[in-house]
Amino acid sequence: MNRRVLIAGLVAAFALALPLEPATAAEPQAEGTNQTKWYNGPEGQMWYQVHIPPQQAAGKPLPVVVSLHGCTMSGYGLNNMRDLTNFNQVADEKGFIVVYPTQDVLRNLVGCWNAFEPAHQRRGKGEPGLVAGVTKKVVADLKADPKRVHVNGASSGAGLAVILGVTYPDVFATVTSVAGGEYSLNDVDPNDLDAVTPVDTAKRAWAEMGPRARPVPTLVVQGDQDTTVRPFLADRLVKHWAAIDDLALNSALDNDMDAVADSNVTVTTPGLKTYTHKSYVPRDGGPKLIEYVTVQGLEHKWPGPGTGALVDNTGPDLARIIWTFNATRTLP
Repeated sequence: MNRRVLIAGLVAAFALALPLEPATAAEPQAEGTNQTKWYNGPEGQMWYQVHIPPQQAAGKPLPVVVSLHGCTMSGYGLNNMRDLTNFNQVADEKGFIVVYPTQDVLRNLVGCWNAFEPAHQRRGKGEPGLVAGVTKKVVADLKADPKRVHVNGASSGAGLAVILGVTYPDVFATVTSVAGGEYSLNDVDPNDLDAVTPVDTAKRAWAEMGPRARPVPTLVVQGDQDTTVRPFLADRLVKHWAAIDDLALNSALDNDMDAVADSNVTVTTPGLKTYTHKSYVPRDGGPKLIEYVTVQGLEHKWPGPGTGALVDNTGPDLARIIWTFNATRTLP
């Protein structure tokens, strides 16, 4: 075969193998912006940071996720909840606003939320009033969707998140507790757990809810190797919220909602920690009111991709689990 013909044939074949139009690289995901704000209201003052996703530019009211840090942490400064959780990346993908309140050292020297103190367990008072005030301001300032506001917290932040679900069930559509405990946990004797049961504390929570009482969808997350907030506290929290929901349904403890799981799924992903995911629904059916995630081998850390001393990057990706829980739930 003529050498020139062979070369021409190879060139033609190569040209046919090429796409008719040049391939375009995938566009990088647009990133949101962070705004650091100062709240000054009747309940006091608080610094917080808001992450605004790119979807805000479209003008459609977006959901809001409030994320509360644990002890020795901040919302957005040193050792912060923002970097720990990776919520900002998920927010930019899914289109929701994230709020990171920060505790003042004048209220707690090691940065804990004071969930154990009765002064911070009432509506319109102390830290619940402050965080609710910040949340309402963010919703108003950014014209967010007031029916899709969610709160989560880790450790002491989980304690405050639970309190917010009790004191402001008309503001927060859902609650997520990561290594936290029940409302009025300070009344529970660790040496005599049966003296004050989770049903007893549920009655106190329901009384605090008052005319705003309703079943509040709750996600409980716990590491089974956590020696700081032990797993039995998460078990109590499930029983606690089941009793609150039971009371909220018809003002009676009649097992319309109970703490017996209606489904139990084990999730295994190569390279990541295995977890179980239980769900609880009312006796007469309807949507899930409680979900309970237990991560095998997890200590007192946040599971999933993130940075900081208190993250366990062997997952699962908790920020995405929380958003999946939040995404379809709204205030009545």
